[in-house]
Amino acid sequence: MNLEISALAGSGLGITDLNMELAEISLVPDLRKCAILLDIDGTILDLAPSPQQVWVPTELRQTLARLDALTGGAVALVSGRSLTDIDLIFSPLQLAAIGGHGAELRPIAGGESLKRAPPLGAAFRRELASISELGPGILAEDKGYSLALHYRLAPEKGEAVRDAVESVCAAAAPGTVEILPGKLVVEIKAAGINKANAVCELMNYAPFTGRNPIFIGDDTTDEPVFGVISQFGGLGFSVGRIALGVNGYFDKPESVRAWLTRIANQGQ
Repeated sequence: MNLEISALAGSGLGITDLNMELAEISLVPDLRKCAILLDIDGTILDLAPSPQQVWVPTELRQTLARLDALTGGAVALVSGRSLTDIDLIFSPLQLAAIGGHGAELRPIAGGESLKRAPPLGAAFRRELASISELGPGILAEDKGYSLALHYRLAPEKGEAVRDAVESVCAAAAPGTVEILPGKLVVEIKAAGINKANAVCELMNYAPFTGRNPIFIGDDTTDEPVFGVISQFGGLGFSVGRIALGVNGYFDKPESVRAWLTRIANQGQ
């Protein structure tokens, strides 16, 4: 592995210890050899009552812009949000990105996007959205390539939402859709599309090719990426919990933002 992790390997640290030590360990002495891949909600941004209420701190925009310059464009946002939505919330900053859980791929900041899957059918999305009628506090987020039902404002409705989603999806053609449980959300997307496959494809494009990626994510939809990141000599970190296959974890998005700021300020 080309990443400078000798401090970790020789320290005897367990995975539960790594979070406390991240602030003192330099994982990326040369950002020109690295790629930085970041999930958004719950990873670099604090979760909000609704997806529309997330807030991007000005310092985070500045940090991401600096990291993008230091890596020569090898910073990518990896999200279930659409590329349009990603660009809106980070505006005026526009980075390389994976959207729709891998349905969209933009390997170069400001470049053209590649469509890797068609949107879910409009009628199917409407049927899923009608599940919000189960009660107040259930929010339907139509992402085009997927539809998410958030019940953060009505956690007691979680089981009912999950049951209703399973019922609707059972009527779809076998093998065409996939249900993704998350943090107080259930998301439905086309089968066969995921962040891991999109990350593997992204790593074939300049400036990502030949680099060692660092991926940070928080939810179950990020777990497939943890399983493939080592193929590229990279490292994976989870947020808020210890996920299978990670090299370490951060307590919360604020910790991730602080670490990104640190490596941006120390970058060469």
